[in-house]
Amino acid sequence: MKISLNWLKEHINTELPVDEIAAILTDIGLEVEGISEIESIKGGLKGLVIGEVKKVMPHPNADRLQLTKVDVGHADLLDIVCGAPNVTEGQKVVVALLGAILYADEKGFEIKKSKIRGEVSEGMLCAEDEIGLGDSHDGIMVLDPKAKVGTPAAKYFEVTTDTVIEIGLTPNRIDAASHFGVARDLAAYLNLNEKVELKKPSIAKFKIQNTELPIAVDIHDLDACPRYSALTINNIKVKESPRWLQNYLKAIGLKPINNVVDATNYVLHDIGQPLHAFDANKISGKQVIVKKADKNQAFTTLDGIDRKLSSEDLMICNSSEPMCIAGVFGGEKSGVTAKTKAVFLESAYFNPVIIRKTAKRHGLNTDASFRYERGTDPNITIDALKQAAILIQKLSGGQVSSEIIDFYPKPIENHIVELNYDSIDRLIGQEIPKKTVKSILVNLEIKILNESKSSLRLGVPAYRVDVTREVDLIEEILRIYGYNRVKLPKFLRTNISPVPKISPTQIENKIATLLSSRGYAELFNNSLTNPSYYAKDENLVHMLNPLSKETAVMRASLLYGGLESIAYNQNRKRKSLKFYEFGKTYIKPAKEDYNETRGLAIWLTGDDQPESWQQDLEATDFFGLKETIESILIRLGIVKYKVQACDDVRFTSAMELVRGKNQLVVFGELNHKELEKLGVKEAVFYAEFNWDLVLKYLGHQPIQYKSVIKFPTVRRDLALLLDQSVEYDQINRIAKETEKRILKETNLFDVYEGKKLAEGKKSYAVSFFFQDENKTLTDKHIDKVMERMITAFKKELNAELR
Repeated sequence: MKISLNWLKEHINTELPVDEIAAILTDIGLEVEGISEIESIKGGLKGLVIGEVKKVMPHPNADRLQLTKVDVGHADLLDIVCGAPNVTEGQKVVVALLGAILYADEKGFEIKKSKIRGEVSEGMLCAEDEIGLGDSHDGIMVLDPKAKVGTPAAKYFEVTTDTVIEIGLTPNRIDAASHFGVARDLAAYLNLNEKVELKKPSIAKFKIQNTELPIAVDIHDLDACPRYSALTINNIKVKESPRWLQNYLKAIGLKPINNVVDATNYVLHDIGQPLHAFDANKISGKQVIVKKADKNQAFTTLDGIDRKLSSEDLMICNSSEPMCIAGVFGGEKSGVTAKTKAVFLESAYFNPVIIRKTAKRHGLNTDASFRYERGTDPNITIDALKQAAILIQKLSGGQVSSEIIDFYPKPIENHIVELNYDSIDRLIGQEIPKKTVKSILVNLEIKILNESKSSLRLGVPAYRVDVTREVDLIEEILRIYGYNRVKLPKFLRTNISPVPKISPTQIENKIATLLSSRGYAELFNNSLTNPSYYAKDENLVHMLNPLSKETAVMRASLLYGGLESIAYNQNRKRKSLKFYEFGKTYIKPAKEDYNETRGLAIWLTGDDQPESWQQDLEATDFFGLKETIESILIRLGIVKYKVQACDDVRFTSAMELVRGKNQLVVFGELNHKELEKLGVKEAVFYAEFNWDLVLKYLGHQPIQYKSVIKFPTVRRDLALLLDQSVEYDQINRIAKETEKRILKETNLFDVYEGKKLAEGKKSYAVSFFFQDENKTLTDKHIDKVMERMITAFKKELNAELR
């Protein structure tokens, strides 16, 4: 939410520096995320002045150019070459002097003394689009003849500077979603030390001139529309808003439209009450009906989009058709245009739940729906109506031509809350003076209904939807009083909880550190995902109230979040990527309750090492991923598992590590179908751990010390002729089962598959490393071990020595 400092000062008179105001706002719960200086016109029209064209002559060397002599208040007239077709003598114009920078585009360009087709030009006569005052480029901007020569353009066009404060407004603080709301909190804080006046918009000038344009209102759904206020204004003239109003709206990121719409937007952002103006002459039957739409009824909104309505959508209708989606977006037919002569002005309170569901259903997020769906003030509709009517009359003329309609059969009362002083002291941990407590409450517009020595009976305004309990009031008092003013005790007392033998968080952090040290980046993806990624028969957990079609289900796999990240990076020329993510997945088996599983996912794609002139690039592969998986299990002390091939439709080929009947990890190269879902263009290697199972098999691992073995290691190599189906893991397993004591390590260092071998055969070159902790090994001892292993390989794998 953006707040204009100039606008804010209309409600509170303070000369505090903006940095100090920002610090105060952050301390009282309105966190300031940014501060920026802006100008109503980019560049501030520096170096531009008002001039008068004294003479116009044809350019001797160009048919479409003219030579002008221009008076800008200097001793001498300026020679300026001009190509505008509308330049004539006696015009008052905007002149860009030498050195001025014009921002017709983002970069801007500087006006320099130059020769154009051989003639000197000492400046430039400006069109309105060249200086940011409009879109026209038909010719130079011609000003009022009364404009004074030499006047800086910044002064003539009332260029203003402003400071914009960007606040990260939390959903529960809709009371502060306006300039007055922010000023109210700021005044409550400042009034702790000094008297600061909070200025409310004046509505004293409101007056009903006649009742010539009455429009009836009929409310069909009291639950959806508890209050509806309105009036009509006749004989208005729709035109451009004055510059001060445009500047305010531009400062907070709004585009000015016309004086009527801008007036309603001003009131919205001034006091937080959404308004809507209808062209009164387009309200057929002179009747406004507030009711639910018909199912699948067609409706065209202001943005020109045809929408299908739901029977749950609340609509503002005339006697024949809908005019507006209540509290969300106006209709194309009933909007205010340059031809509008009278308006029907609406100020209402709608049910927040209905507005929120409608806005989400149609994918609309407007300034009005933002406030309505969080809860506006039901008791401010009349004041907002009067403020807007006064402003519209000031900007467009006209007369209020109806009585104020106010349909409010069941007034929404303030919250009544009891507040005990003892509770304040107990929860805050420090006694706050009663005078200070009452000052804070009154300045927050919370009424003191009754008072005793020990407590207060308070009336909390209905718009404070977040303050309904005693503890909420104490939080309000503390945030204004200041968290930083609560003194720390001299002694802190705490109970030390025993640390469990295995902390899942510590284990996770250990593996995250390992992966990060190996060049992997950690992901934190959304648990809500797109159902199109999954097959229709998968047991997905569907959201009852999805934010969008792309976040309609809980993720059943960590895979697709990582692929989204890979696609995003690849589209930005980042090819080589290594990612990992710890996260939960969710499924709902047909006849079972919801199933939540924690997992670890790893993604590899692109090149294994950064690009360098020192070495050739090598693509990541299956074995690089397998090595990472094994390093994780080694770090966790999990060494008992079986490696085997598995069928998983997500992979072109996949392996799994299993323990008993349980799959610890599945990994391999993803198939093209999975990659095409996300638009991933490079091969991706993926691993998925069942982290809950990993933690289950993780036992207590006491720290142990082993002395360094002082006897040498002996290596022996074998070249084995094997069937194509044999895997290296089988050789490793058989070798370690055959010799458990002195065999320390095996390694596959060469694989050969060629014409010289029989069909269906391959050759593995394997090295074996032996070491005894107590003595130096002899050739005789090692030869016996090698004979036993060769016999086992021949028997179990049908191996032959090459």
